[in-house]
Amino acid sequence: MNVDVTYIIVVLGVVLVSMTLHEAMHAYAGYWLGDDTARLSGRLSLNPIKHIDPFLTVLLPLLLAISGAPIFGAAKPVPYNPNNIRWDEWGAALLAIAGPLTNLVLAFFIYGLSVYLGQPVNISGVTSGIVGLILTVGVMVNLGFFIFNLIPIPPLDGSRVLYALAPDFVRRGMESMERFGIIVVFALILIGGSAFSTFLLGAMGFFVQLFAKIFGV
Repeated sequence: MNVDVTYIIVVLGVVLVSMTLHEAMHAYAGYWLGDDTARLSGRLSLNPIKHIDPFLTVLLPLLLAISGAPIFGAAKPVPYNPNNIRWDEWGAALLAIAGPLTNLVLAFFIYGLSVYLGQPVNISGVTSGIVGLILTVGVMVNLGFFIFNLIPIPPLDGSRVLYALAPDFVRRGMESMERFGIIVVFALILIGGSAFSTFLLGAMGFFVQLFAKIFGV
């Protein structure tokens, strides 16, 4: 297997920046909603070291990049005290959605920059030069993080959004799953395999096409 070292370095750089902003926005949202748990834990920070999970933030995205698969990942969950959050479960949902929405906004603005520079990102991943590579990876990685983290399985962000909307019996099921949720997520990835990659690529393609329409490409 031939490994493009430049591509791997760009992926690692984009992942670190994107996930740092993702987790920092969780922390800032929690602080804005009245909880200082993240601040007291040192997570109200733009320092990547505060947020990195060695496997989810570094190893998983790099393995996906090397294998040529769509790139996604996560980081250490930002702690919060639900008793301090304004608006109860809706506040917790806002805190959770802040991270993925940050990735969506980053993808949108990077796409806009690619259009401005005359190198609009496309789902095929074909690039021209190092700038085109950085722009393409920037869009695709952030879309991958956005979509992956919205999966409604604990501890991913989408589970907190679902929790705010779900009836009590669903909430109880999610609470019992909390300790084993990450195992369920990895089982989905491993067992789903190509089907999960197809879903992810399809969802990413939808947003790239939406961006293209917005920017008139």
